[in-house]
Amino acid sequence: MRQRVAIARTLAADPLVLLMDEPFGALDALTRERLQVQLLEIGRTERKTVVFVTHDVDEAVLLADRIVVFSARPARVLRDINVAAELPRERGLEITEDPRFRRLRQEVLALLRIEEDRAVEAQMAKVS
Repeated sequence: MRQRVAIARTLAADPLVLLMDEPFGALDALTRERLQVQLLEIGRTERKTVVFVTHDVDEAVLLADRIVVFSARPARVLRDINVAAELPRERGLEITEDPRFRRLRQEVLALLRIEEDRAVEAQMAKVS
């Protein structure tokens, strides 16, 4: 409920840009889904710019028009993916059944796995 109130309070101020850092991370699955749908609707109707930080790949592909995948420290951009060109944004959560959604999800996960392997190798090299 606190997350909903915080988001509502932010929207009431009518900002040009919404900065959201893991806003749905501590929510139960049902509340998370409802807020994701509401955020998609806000994006359609209000045309706000939202910078949304998440570690949930499905959430990123579902909500984003653009996904920027960063490396481990020091952070650098690994890939900038234009999701809007790939997925129809007018759809809600059923978009997760779309093969394009699954392909983008796998692309992001592959990038993250490669980066994780690099980070582990770098750590092992320091130990050796």
